[in-house]
Amino acid sequence: MTASDLNVGLPGINRRAPHFAAQTTDGPRSLTDYQGKWLVLFSHPADFTPVCTTEFVAFARHHAAFQALDCELLGLSIDSVYAHIAWLRNIEEKFGVEVRFPIIEDLSMTVAHAYGMVQPGASDTSAVRATFVIDPQGILRAMLYYPMSNGRSVLEILRLVGALQMSDLHKIATPEGWTAGESVIVPPPKTAEEARRRSTQGFDTTDWYFSTRNVA
Repeated sequence: MTASDLNVGLPGINRRAPHFAAQTTDGPRSLTDYQGKWLVLFSHPADFTPVCTTEFVAFARHHAAFQALDCELLGLSIDSVYAHIAWLRNIEEKFGVEVRFPIIEDLSMTVAHAYGMVQPGASDTSAVRATFVIDPQGILRAMLYYPMSNGRSVLEILRLVGALQMSDLHKIATPEGWTAGESVIVPPPKTAEEARRRSTQGFDTTDWYFSTRNVA
């Protein structure tokens, strides 16, 4: 049986993230190690490939910004720890960037299959560019899938983590492209009476269903 013969199971947003326990470049890691923190778990097709290298350089350069949001990074590919270590040393030597977050060894593809990282039609033995944002309670909050040919925007992933945290803190939504400091969207009224009062509640109201406000 090949990977393509298996059903690709995708985890669900707002459901508990699949548990994993694996060897990494920083030793054993499991999902429970990240309890109480945000986690960005992301897969890449293979070590020593150009597009993946650009992504790791970008993740490494923004690592401190993720940590400022109490968010850790954890990479994965279906390569050995030894290949990961050699590649990270190469990135530091050739690109001048030190990657200081761990990478999972997933030669058995156990974690990749649990998270639907291996997609039939793309490859039976490599993970696509999948990204999972997991909150401090171990709940999967966002998923992003990219093809092997196109790199992700690390800044967009960083923005998304900040937006999710803002929504949790203030019970609001964020508009397209929202970044910290911009106005957020107030949930629309749920009753006719609430709709009548909306214009008197101090929000910037365009219509009864569309109001924004600033947050500190």
